[in-house]
Amino acid sequence: MTTLLYKAAGQVRGDDILPLNQLRVHYPDLYERHFAKYAARPHRVNAPVYPLDCTWADVVFLSPVHPAPIFEALQESGRIGPVVIDYWTIDAELLDPATTCILLKRHDPEQRPQPPEDFIPYSAEAAAALADPSERALHRLRNLNATEPLYPWADIPHILHRGPIPVAAFRTSAGTPVVRQRIG
Repeated sequence: MTTLLYKAAGQVRGDDILPLNQLRVHYPDLYERHFAKYAARPHRVNAPVYPLDCTWADVVFLSPVHPAPIFEALQESGRIGPVVIDYWTIDAELLDPATTCILLKRHDPEQRPQPPEDFIPYSAEAAAALADPSERALHRLRNLNATEPLYPWADIPHILHRGPIPVAAFRTSAGTPVVRQRIG
């Protein structure tokens, strides 16, 4: 059975999904849009990704967890209304374990950066074992109060891939190839 990883759908230019640092060089407008997510915590982009010998801004983020249960829990909290979840998938077997790792997210808003022991080696089997969100993560999302930041993936494991990933490797939620935009 194929293990899928998930990525939020978005605007893509060129042939690859790029990490933040490469977006800055190639597509500054997209960089600004994605960097805005870190406005309240700009130091986060420089956090180390120990096993890959790089920083947070050098990796593409994927999730082993389907987004539906995460957004259903957020909806139960009353913080968001019904949403249409737009995501892409990639076969976990396509990622090279030499350039990919897993970050076990243990939500702690004060913890900066994630400790080295929270990073584990990547394999498609390890990703498959993390496909179900923890009850702790869902409980946190269901019980957010009106002043807490949403951070849907705060305690959901992350799959971190150093460097670009070809757009051709991704499929839409309907299973069709992702279409990229041409520049110029």
